[in-house]
Amino acid sequence: MKKIIVLTSILLLFFPLGTNAEESIIDKTEPYSFIEFQNDVWRLKNKFKASIQVQTIGTSEYGRKLYAIKVGDGSKNVLMIGAHHGREWITSLLLMKMIENYANAATLHQNFDDVSIWFVPMLNPDGVTIQQGELYKFPFFAKRNIKNMNNNSSDFSRWKSNAMGIDLNRQYPSGWNELKETSKMPSYKNYKGKQPLEAKEVQAIVQFTKKIKPTIAASYHSSGQEIFWQYKNEQNVSRDKQIAEKIAIATGYKLSTPKIDAIGGGYTDWFIDHYHLPAVTIEICPLIEETSPPLSTLSKEWEKNKQVADILVNQAKEIENAHKN
Repeated sequence: MKKIIVLTSILLLFFPLGTNAEESIIDKTEPYSFIEFQNDVWRLKNKFKASIQVQTIGTSEYGRKLYAIKVGDGSKNVLMIGAHHGREWITSLLLMKMIENYANAATLHQNFDDVSIWFVPMLNPDGVTIQQGELYKFPFFAKRNIKNMNNNSSDFSRWKSNAMGIDLNRQYPSGWNELKETSKMPSYKNYKGKQPLEAKEVQAIVQFTKKIKPTIAASYHSSGQEIFWQYKNEQNVSRDKQIAEKIAIATGYKLSTPKIDAIGGGYTDWFIDHYHLPAVTIEICPLIEETSPPLSTLSKEWEKNKQVADILVNQAKEIENAHKN
């Protein structure tokens, strides 16, 4: 009997009543590969069942699935996107932590009674796979082209583009013609393509955006701990700036004005211009040049960003209510 009491006391010490002793699925110590991400999508679905929905919205140039995950039951939507760029896979991890966090919430259906959140955590799985040096996962004929686009270097840690050498965040129609090219041909970074919406991944996210018609959108990037929100906001400048300021207060990130040669061609540029609704580009992690931020920064960035989805949902409700009145 004494042994049972002692054992019970030890268990309560480590797993107090009312806490969840189950380990997080999204708790990683290694670079976040597409395979690991894909497995996690289905682990979350298996764990949370009807609390989340999973859709395949398209495929990458080399057939990797593009997943969208929905949390909530509302008819209005918020859209959050990660990993436009191969070296920014840490944003995929951040969004997957958000999904797990909200699917775990006991008040899920109360908080999201009017608005659902759609997450597309890894828009560029080919680029992520290349950046992590897994060239063997591509067809033989593609490997030489990919290496040529990397200036014949075998170090792919700086890779941003998709597998065709197109920078996905320079592929959207708004401002594409005016976007200054830093690369004239397919490359590991900054090639905008021959025309907008050329890349399969961008076609998929544009079609999905048009399908769900989000009230507000956020595109996560790394690095720099900055928030961008400006692109032809016109009569909505005050509204959109206030939303960006709320995110800045929550994260501690600064509001920034993009450089002239960086304006246009991006997802949030297109979203603001096309829908006349707010969108933010959020750069997480301390500034690091030409590679992926260290995974050790994720825990601090999660603490900074874990309220962002709440802010977006509340702002979406306010916008929808304003449209009704």
